[in-house]
Amino acid sequence: MDLLNPLDAIFLAVESREHPMHVGGLQLFEPPADAGPEFLHDVFDSMAGATEVRTRFRRRPSRRFGGFSSLSWSHADKVDLGYHLRRSALPTPGGMDALIDLTERLHGTLLDRHRPLWEARVIEGLDDGRFAVYVKMHHALIDGVSAMRLLQNTLTDDPFDTRVRVPWGTAPVVQDAAEPPSPWTQLRKALPRMVRSTAYIASPLRGAIDGRLTMPMTAPKTMFNVTIGGARRIAVRSWPLERINAIRLATGATVNDVVLAMSSAALRSYLIEHDGLPAEPLIAMVPVNIRSAAEADTEGNMVAACLANLATHLDDPLARLTAISSSMREAKQVFTQLPRLEAMALSALLMTPLGVSLLPGFEALPRMPFNLVISNVPGPRKPVYMQGARLDSNYPLSIPFESQGMNITLTTNGDNLDFGFVGCRRTVPDLDRMPAHMEAGLAELERAIG
Repeated sequence: MDLLNPLDAIFLAVESREHPMHVGGLQLFEPPADAGPEFLHDVFDSMAGATEVRTRFRRRPSRRFGGFSSLSWSHADKVDLGYHLRRSALPTPGGMDALIDLTERLHGTLLDRHRPLWEARVIEGLDDGRFAVYVKMHHALIDGVSAMRLLQNTLTDDPFDTRVRVPWGTAPVVQDAAEPPSPWTQLRKALPRMVRSTAYIASPLRGAIDGRLTMPMTAPKTMFNVTIGGARRIAVRSWPLERINAIRLATGATVNDVVLAMSSAALRSYLIEHDGLPAEPLIAMVPVNIRSAAEADTEGNMVAACLANLATHLDDPLARLTAISSSMREAKQVFTQLPRLEAMALSALLMTPLGVSLLPGFEALPRMPFNLVISNVPGPRKPVYMQGARLDSNYPLSIPFESQGMNITLTTNGDNLDFGFVGCRRTVPDLDRMPAHMEAGLAELERAIG
């Protein structure tokens, strides 16, 4: 029996039409200079010809116990690539607005649980000559770090290397012969220590601002923290990593701290625009990778859920950055003191209220652990190519959870940071304003450091 780990089981259990639980990515490629009119047709045909599908891309939820079980996987004997991989064209004139509109619709539809939980789409018709590839996978199959590693395995830094590489066909890493204990066996053994660990979880989650406590179930209520629907809005934008690094060097913060400070400024401005900024600071859940280098290709999710105080109640941008840096440093310290499985279990506990809120009678929990997820996923640091086409932009698209109407995810792409904003179409209006607010937040920090 192929069991899920606790976090993966939660992602399957809480999914509904209103709550799709897949992550995705929108990649834009620049064809090579000598590409002819048949280039994209040939690219698609070569992808469709990659019919050897690795184990991860054969997984679907088990039908045990009448289909009720979400604790184990079954595996498809055959994968219908004609269903999972498709080709689309944008209507003329084919600008970015048309691409985002199509992506919103693709990202808002559920994956078919009778099939392996992934889909891919090759999209042509952009007016600037580029083409796009959109891929989505259920979060129970993969976390953001693993997804980015899969992407990097399909790309090459050699623009003249035209070999076919697709995520579902990437050769799996050969594992050691010794089979490790199942996640559930490990969890059972760790439970006594985990219970003791909860006594000091409050310590690392204490904010350094005005003596406030950043603890589970203390995030303020905002317009994001309401019942959401399944339709999505998406916004994307890229920023030069050079600008973020200049602030990092001037302040002693990390790149992720600066990203959180940009996000804090943007959320603050957005909520002020909608007359909805709470007096208390917003709390972000920031996933932190805890897998080792040897486990780079291990399947499932291996992340710790750090809670960051975004200090949205402070006017001064440098004060916000200082508070965010302190909050993240303390949160990371707690998880580094825990054995990895305990860190994962405590992260699952932080996510539990989101699942409980989907149960009848629990729709309106008074407080939630955090207001939104902001995730920074490492990506390629140099130019990379797919069959000679250069990766121009790589926008990660993640999940707005129930009572979590917006998600911000970013990744490194060469000299840029590429951001994807995903929101509930019904409850988060004007999502396309967020990139402009992020730019204003970054400019504000640049002015503050002189």
